[in-house]
Amino acid sequence: MGRPPNAIAAAGAASAVPSLKKYDAKQAEKSSSQDRPGVWLVRGILLASFVVVCVHFQPMELSEEMSALLGAGLALVAVLFQMQLEHVSLRRLIGGTVGALAGLLGALLVSLVLAHTTMAVVLRSFTSVAALLIFSYLGLAIGAAKGDMLNLDAFGGVFSGEPGGTQQCKVLDTSVIIDGRIADVCTAQFLEGTLLVPQFVLRELQMVADSADPLKRQRGRRGLEILQRMQKNEALRVEIAEDDFPQIADVDMKLIEAAKRYGAKILTNDYNLNKVATLQGIDVLNINQLANALKPVVLPGEPMKVFILREGKEFGQGVAYLDDGTMVVVDGGRRLINRAVDIIVTSVHQTTAGKMIFGKVEDRGSQAVPASEKNGPESSAQRGPQTPAESRPADGAASEHAPRPVFPESGRP
Repeated sequence: MGRPPNAIAAAGAASAVPSLKKYDAKQAEKSSSQDRPGVWLVRGILLASFVVVCVHFQPMELSEEMSALLGAGLALVAVLFQMQLEHVSLRRLIGGTVGALAGLLGALLVSLVLAHTTMAVVLRSFTSVAALLIFSYLGLAIGAAKGDMLNLDAFGGVFSGEPGGTQQCKVLDTSVIIDGRIADVCTAQFLEGTLLVPQFVLRELQMVADSADPLKRQRGRRGLEILQRMQKNEALRVEIAEDDFPQIADVDMKLIEAAKRYGAKILTNDYNLNKVATLQGIDVLNINQLANALKPVVLPGEPMKVFILREGKEFGQGVAYLDDGTMVVVDGGRRLINRAVDIIVTSVHQTTAGKMIFGKVEDRGSQAVPASEKNGPESSAQRGPQTPAESRPADGAASEHAPRPVFPESGRP
């Protein structure tokens, strides 16, 4: 038996999301493999140094074998700690360092106060050591947690390689991923910095891809394919942000909080999210606004050739569309539906949904008269011979040559 369509869609979406993480791991392994020989050399020197120092001093009166094992264990802990710090952003490193220093300063002040008390020496020593550990831990943890709020631009571009420096990171919305034009913009290298895809955006994409509605399911799969295409572009840096805000239910508000945490801009096509984020002081990059800005400039009075597709709302109007989707309203174009005509632009109106062009039909006889009614050999043969009165042009009709004046011009013989 075949699998149901929903199960197939779920399997396709589920297989697409892990592939993003696999690609991240592959890129990280590729970037770190270049420096791997030097890193392992330094780690080996560190291990040997720890072992030699512990064997020489033999702490806690341990034997040489136990001292060597203790040195190897301390070196292993240091290497593991270093490997964890590689995945921490520079902001959190700076915040954690400043917080730890503040904790050490607080513990020093506590020790100075306890030194002037009548507390027993053992209890005072224990309290000083406990204060040192507690204050250092609190400073390190709080500083690292609040480090994302640091503005690295204040350092004058010293940390330009870090997201949030001269190259600010951007948070991608679900709508802009499904739209797909962001991939072409990135391929053209009009965006720099880090593109962040929050985990809750991936979940929303997967829910759309698992939908029972075929249209929604197709849009969800398209969004996942766009993400994979962007991550395969070596000129881009796409990261999956694990940050989530469980106390916030709305995805749009989560995007705003993520942008605040990383000091990032939001890439979206959502008009409402654009307005809400702007009100909260978040910079927004709207792909629709970019598309409108890149449309060709049309000025009143310019000629244009369009194809009338349908009638407009007002009497006698026809509606046409340019190649970029811009609507053109043609006054007097209703009788020219399904025909390509030349028009004159009368005005251009900019709206929140885009640009609208208004024009009127250019005054040409070939456009005013349908092709079936034009004079020709076949039509003349069908109508038969014309009388002199019928062949005479109507009053006011345009002729090829202007008639000669009845009276001679003044100054001429």
